[in-house]
Amino acid sequence: MAGTTLPADALDRRVRIVNETGVTMVRFFGSNTGSGSWEEDILGEDVLPSGSAVVVNFDDASGYCKFDFKAVFEDGDELVRQGVNVCETGTFTYN
Repeated sequence: MAGTTLPADALDRRVRIVNETGVTMVRFFGSNTGSGSWEEDILGEDVLPSGSAVVVNFDDASGYCKFDFKAVFEDGDELVRQGVNVCETGTFTYN
């Protein structure tokens, strides 16, 4: 029996972003690794309190699976993670 491989554009790019830092996340950015900027704040007017989660669909029609994440917290801290494979990662936790 032969295995099947899905093309990159058919993969699920939804990732559950979990905040377990003890501090409210006030901004969140996720840009494909081919982008030269952080694009727009995904949370918009919302925030992500510690102990909460949000599901983000990273399908930007680029075909990319690898994205860079940047989280900004209420206390001014910023956490950047580069090269997250959103086609393989179902949950990403900040702690």
